[in-house]
Amino acid sequence: MTTTLLDQLAAIVGSSHVVTGDAISDDYHHDECLTAEGARPDAVVCPADTAEVAEIARHCNTNGIPLTARGSGTGLSGAAVARNGGVLLSFERMNALLEIDADNHAAVVQPGITLAELDAQLAPLDLVYPVFPGEYSASLGGNVNTNAGGMRAIKYGVTRHNVLGLEAVLATGEVIRTGGKIVKVSTGYDLTQLIIGSEGTLALVTEVTLKLHPRLPHAATALVPFATLEEVTRAVPRIIDSGVNPMVLEYIDLVTMAMLTDSDADLELGVPDEVKDTALAYLVVVIESSHPDRLDADIEILGTRLAELGAIDTYVLPPHAATRIIEAREKAFFLAKAAGATDIVDTVVPRAAIAEFMEAVQALAAETESWIAGCGHAGDGNVHLGVFQSDPDRHKEVMTGLFKIAQDLGGAISGEHGLGTAKRSYFLELEDPAKIELMRRVKTAFEPNGILNPGAMI
Repeated sequence: MTTTLLDQLAAIVGSSHVVTGDAISDDYHHDECLTAEGARPDAVVCPADTAEVAEIARHCNTNGIPLTARGSGTGLSGAAVARNGGVLLSFERMNALLEIDADNHAAVVQPGITLAELDAQLAPLDLVYPVFPGEYSASLGGNVNTNAGGMRAIKYGVTRHNVLGLEAVLATGEVIRTGGKIVKVSTGYDLTQLIIGSEGTLALVTEVTLKLHPRLPHAATALVPFATLEEVTRAVPRIIDSGVNPMVLEYIDLVTMAMLTDSDADLELGVPDEVKDTALAYLVVVIESSHPDRLDADIEILGTRLAELGAIDTYVLPPHAATRIIEAREKAFFLAKAAGATDIVDTVVPRAAIAEFMEAVQALAAETESWIAGCGHAGDGNVHLGVFQSDPDRHKEVMTGLFKIAQDLGGAISGEHGLGTAKRSYFLELEDPAKIELMRRVKTAFEPNGILNPGAMI
């Protein structure tokens, strides 16, 4: 980028909010993806409002400069990494909670606000934005762009189920609004849902209208060991049938459970050694309620149903242990990373197919001399696996095989992390070419010059 172009950006946002060269922190070079290649942008630009975002977009579009949006940089697919020769637009200054509308159960936020910041302001009002992908420092804009999910999706859905509307800037600098504080609409194409999950390739989200829920004051966590993963898979739909409406329904394999407990010396779950010796898989079930007596009744129903489904036992954890096991599960990615994982998988299959998927995965691991272990959102079939395979050719074979197994079972490559640059090649290889071509035409319709996050997804 020329000095003139940089001066033009500085004129839009102020010179103190344009960073270039060696002054660009290493944090801006990457996200949390293990395999995506990092890159230093030519400039990091931090706008203060929608008008400045529109001017930046118009400027980059006119000059053919790649423009990549970034929230907190906690993504796991390389989607928030700038292309060489481009601008990284950081939303860190646009981090306000603009409105809480308690009567409509809605909040209006800027994209840079984090889940932690939002939750801290909602808690005193006994309201909650329930989507929690496991990292409270993640930004709402990042969540929207990747359609983030998390453990609570079994009850509350993923991001797209909890976003009512958007304000977004097109590459031309035009500002559009989609949806609003309404829970249904049948008026033309649903641009809100098209932009959600598009990884910043279609538009720059500058405002989000969120659906809020009552914050229920009582919760209980049950840890349930099973002798086989197949029994866990069979139990999941029956737990849902029971009517207890779990907020969290997670499975953890034996290896991952050992990693979780070894990483936290204070984590005491109360599971006897003789049970640990026979359990190969665990369910973690969290139930919440507005009344303690209803919670007790639901726990009793859950325990009875689990016994009928072959659970070795059911352990209702004390609050401290419950909090720690959920926190440990949320940090499973970092445990796998610390253990030397070469990749993290977030593929998704129909929940009844998890056992079949895992059986095929273990066969693939044996064939390729790889080690694969993990856990996942049993309630929605989202499987998270740490892949340990350092040979590049074998690594590609394993990843392609994993994704093909998932697709053959009716699933998809990514359940919640997105494609970015890390999984783009697998998507292009395995997906229906007609669908990919249609996506290309959609992108061209939104921005024919291709400046928004080029190289991500397609």
